[in-house]
Amino acid sequence: MLKTIVIAIVVLLAALLGWAATKPDTFRVERSTTIKAPPGKILPLISDFRNWRAWSPYENLEPEMKRTLSGPPSGKGAVYAWEGEGKAGAGRMEITEVVAPASRVKIQLDFSKPFESHNTAEFTMQPEGDATKLTWAMYGPNPYMAKLMQVFFDMDTMVGKDFETGLGNLKTAAEKQG
Repeated sequence: MLKTIVIAIVVLLAALLGWAATKPDTFRVERSTTIKAPPGKILPLISDFRNWRAWSPYENLEPEMKRTLSGPPSGKGAVYAWEGEGKAGAGRMEITEVVAPASRVKIQLDFSKPFESHNTAEFTMQPEGDATKLTWAMYGPNPYMAKLMQVFFDMDTMVGKDFETGLGNLKTAAEKQG
């Protein structure tokens, strides 16, 4: 009987590991909203890390986390590094591209804690009459350990909820500026 249980556990574990291996080698999480403001009003909220406290859902994970800004105050080369003791982990963001007039901001996003990962965050703005469609995306490689975690957790749902909150906050901040 014990032998049958051990064999069943080994078979289930092998199936789980095999299923994880079938997950895609890359991932993408994306959410959009429409903001009643032109792209030029939205851009400074994204391209200047000093403004992220007004809208980023990650700023409230650990209010006491250490934040360091370096490089230019905004735009390409601006850097934001953080180090928290819990939920926020640690990492660094650097703006690598700002496409004018206010249509896209790309950010290299590197986490060192709780897991090392290297991804790209991208904000795309498309004018739509007197409003702007703003899309927040994050994409990158999907290593095996991340694939294994995705067997148990839906990354799109988890990160997507944060993006929806952040976009809602951005919408409020941009529309307040009028």
